[in-house]
Amino acid sequence: MGSTSHQTTYVVIGLAAIFTGVALWWTLSSKRDTPKGDAASSSSKSHSAKEVDGASSGITPTKSNVRSASTPKTSKSTSSQPVKEESDDKALHRRIEEIDRKGKALFKDKKFLQAAEVFTEALTLIEQSRKPSSASPSSEKTQSSLTRQVITLTNNRSAMYEKASLPDLALADCDIVLSLDPSHTKARTRRLRILESQSRHKEALVEVCALQLKFMNDNRDKMRIGLPPAGPPPVPQSKIEELVTLIQPKEMEKLLEGMKDKSVETRALPSTYTILQLLKSFSGYNKWMSEAARGGTVAKFTSQLEDLLDHIPRKNVEAFVDNASVKATLLSHRGRRYAFEKNFEKAVADFDEAFKLVDDSSGKGEDDHEKVKEEIVKAMGQEEYVRLLEWVGMCRHLRYDLDGALKCYEKCSELEPLNTELLVKRAGVKMDGSKHDEAEKLFAEALALDSSASDALLHRANLRMLQQRVDDAKSDLEACIRLYPNNLLARLRLATVYMAKEDLSGAKRMLEQAAENDPESSEVHCYRGEMYFAEGDFASAKEEFEKAMKCDPHNPTPYVNAALAVVNTPPSGGAVMPDVNEAVQLLEKAVKVDPMFHAAYIQLGQMKLSMATDLTKAREVVSLYDKGLEYCRTPEELKDICNMRILTVAQIDAAHALHMETLNMQ
Repeated sequence: MGSTSHQTTYVVIGLAAIFTGVALWWTLSSKRDTPKGDAASSSSKSHSAKEVDGASSGITPTKSNVRSASTPKTSKSTSSQPVKEESDDKALHRRIEEIDRKGKALFKDKKFLQAAEVFTEALTLIEQSRKPSSASPSSEKTQSSLTRQVITLTNNRSAMYEKASLPDLALADCDIVLSLDPSHTKARTRRLRILESQSRHKEALVEVCALQLKFMNDNRDKMRIGLPPAGPPPVPQSKIEELVTLIQPKEMEKLLEGMKDKSVETRALPSTYTILQLLKSFSGYNKWMSEAARGGTVAKFTSQLEDLLDHIPRKNVEAFVDNASVKATLLSHRGRRYAFEKNFEKAVADFDEAFKLVDDSSGKGEDDHEKVKEEIVKAMGQEEYVRLLEWVGMCRHLRYDLDGALKCYEKCSELEPLNTELLVKRAGVKMDGSKHDEAEKLFAEALALDSSASDALLHRANLRMLQQRVDDAKSDLEACIRLYPNNLLARLRLATVYMAKEDLSGAKRMLEQAAENDPESSEVHCYRGEMYFAEGDFASAKEEFEKAMKCDPHNPTPYVNAALAVVNTPPSGGAVMPDVNEAVQLLEKAVKVDPMFHAAYIQLGQMKLSMATDLTKAREVVSLYDKGLEYCRTPEELKDICNMRILTVAQIDAAHALHMETLNMQ
């Protein structure tokens, strides 16, 4: 949320940026297996720019595939048939070589269609010469040789079709080549090029991933011992990013439509920890908590609600209004008590029901609807009505109903125009809607009413960090601390500002002061761990993150940060890899305590993909991303997981195309 979610985002952002690069490198460079089947043909080992295969003729030399003239004759008891077959094989290969040379000559003269026809002639000759079955060794060798020649000739014909601007025919030939030799680099590169030209970006991304997988597989042994690969990757990383960016809009469109289809009531609430962080960020938190503690128990309010009559006839307006106003007030008070007890699901349900009563939802089609609404609000009293409306606005904000939240807060501001906290809450909604200029005006309005409004200073600092106005954010937080020295959140966020400015001594000083205010704060330990991480002291960072977990097991951030500390800690005791299993367990705990913590899904997916022992396990990562997408509330959150899902699906499809059973190269 504009007011609070950035609080945790700032904590993770430095670690996530570092780890994303490491995880992506592992995903593409240390997690692949060897493709099944025969070794790549000589043509697929070359990354030459030549469009036509073969050194001189493009045909495997005859002498390497049939018996030479000096081969000793067989004994008299041997049939003369193999000798005849050998002679026929030699004649066939000579004829193919002649046709192939003719095709290459036409290619050099840029007569691409004629060259394609010549290569087709050679392919037809091979097809006609193939025997359905033969038990002789000579026949088996010949068949193998002919298959290699089919690959070479078909690839050459594909190149001619591409040169002649016949992309569909070129693609069809690429498919034939890859069906016979999945690791054929030239055919796959051509297929990528044509698919890109046709804006078939998803398929193109699969080809990029396949080329990268083959490259990493070919260089697996070197990279395991720390040696550089033989030459640069066949496709730059920028190409992957480019294709993902091109694929993303359509995928995002589908996801956003699905998000719109969800009714507000069915949207999941954030975790208890996230809700508390938001509520605590406002100065009115302690006041309403005290009132809720003194106001009575849930059982008391429930008993009073049960004593009320149900189904009061609307025609008896006075009784109907009185019953609705009393019931709405009791529901509002019980909702606050539920919030005090951190039972936010029930709190939201009570606030929603109370608002329906005040809004006369059951009588919207009646002629006296507006009059009855007015009377219910009047009977309830302005203070009770505004507080209920404020809570309803908060509940709608929590479920990311920004328009609904804004309507509630704006109505509250009409009734309490001097209430700066309401202005700040409105600004928070604007921030979540990416309306930063409007949020800025609301913060300015609040500070014009009260220059000491800590809420406005604290939350405006969030906005300014989003706008990368780090010095302005620092000024707001320093002003807040001067006015309220015990404001823990202000000190923690100022520590973040110091880290953003690479002033670690300033960050350390601010965290020490925050620890004096609340030594058992999970956030203090988490921020301190972030500082150690920035210094490269991963052991101390992990220790602080573990303390943060102990202080508040419901805070998801230290689980994610501890996982990042684990994978960035240099292996010891003869190990060659970090303890990815421990990191995965930590990330799974993060998702468990906060299913909406989308950063955990991204890191967890990358690690699980690196550990997948087969493609079935790899597909489970796609399911994990799907789960994360279900919990996303903003386009920004959707975009991050959507990108990782696009790439993961492409990698799995690429591995399948290469006949690989796993993405894991260990």
